[in-house]
Amino acid sequence: MTAPELTLTLRAPAKINLSLRVLGKRQDGFHAVDTRMVRLSVADVVTVKRVERGHTTLTCSDASLPVDETNLALRALRAFEEHTRGDRHHFSHKRARPAWHIHLEKLIPAGAGLGGGSSDAATVLKAVNQLSGAPLTQKQLAEIAASIGSDVPFFLYDSACDASGRGEIITPVDFPHELAVVLVKAPFGIPTAWAYQKWAESKELKGVLYAPQICPWGTMVNDLERPVFSKHLTLPTLKMWLLDQPETLAALMSGSGSTVFAVARSGVEAARLAERAMTWCGETSWVRVAKTLPTNG
Repeated sequence: MTAPELTLTLRAPAKINLSLRVLGKRQDGFHAVDTRMVRLSVADVVTVKRVERGHTTLTCSDASLPVDETNLALRALRAFEEHTRGDRHHFSHKRARPAWHIHLEKLIPAGAGLGGGSSDAATVLKAVNQLSGAPLTQKQLAEIAASIGSDVPFFLYDSACDASGRGEIITPVDFPHELAVVLVKAPFGIPTAWAYQKWAESKELKGVLYAPQICPWGTMVNDLERPVFSKHLTLPTLKMWLLDQPETLAALMSGSGSTVFAVARSGVEAARLAERAMTWCGETSWVRVAKTLPTNG
């Protein structure tokens, strides 16, 4: 008798970096960072189904994204399978390991500095672990996540977190603030590796605010603005425009871009700012209102 199919649907939240300091290049080729990340209400929706027969498949609502083994969601699944290989105690059908069907409903744009792919990967890890009877601990899942990508471990935690190392050393922090945020992504993506490669040689542009912004919820600064702004002049213009708006308390690029976000005074003012930003940026830009999620929220 075949075991019944099991399905789990989870939200995979986006993130923003409230601060990102690049500390230098490490011997392994990665850059050492010190960053604080918070989760957002904007999220992909990940559905994972465990089936006892057939082949593992990945589907995605965004036809431009790969659905082969290069997708971080499938890489996460393969890493989980490798880590639990030979351990059939946790699988009801002992003659074969299960296959999986994964569907990604993408609401977070790619190449945005919002961590969409990393969040999807972490969510797949959580889902397959749960559907398999939770054979792996949180610590084991975090170790697997770190092997997939530097941002992936963060998304295993329902918390704001500080990250160090190359981004994989995670420390959950209390973050009682619910910030109203306007996200503006330009109509192009930015490769993370490129931004870090150009960091050491990059220079500041005149008339652009790079200095730390001291806020009630912490200091906002992003060292990757320097290389990214030097090439993509739309983005420093966007940041300075956002800072000039009466609703804005602070503005910053998230991660390696291309999203620039503004923290607004309230949700009502964020909606007003987003409407104006859509007019100013044009139809090719992606503009969303979001809020930060509280710890364990």
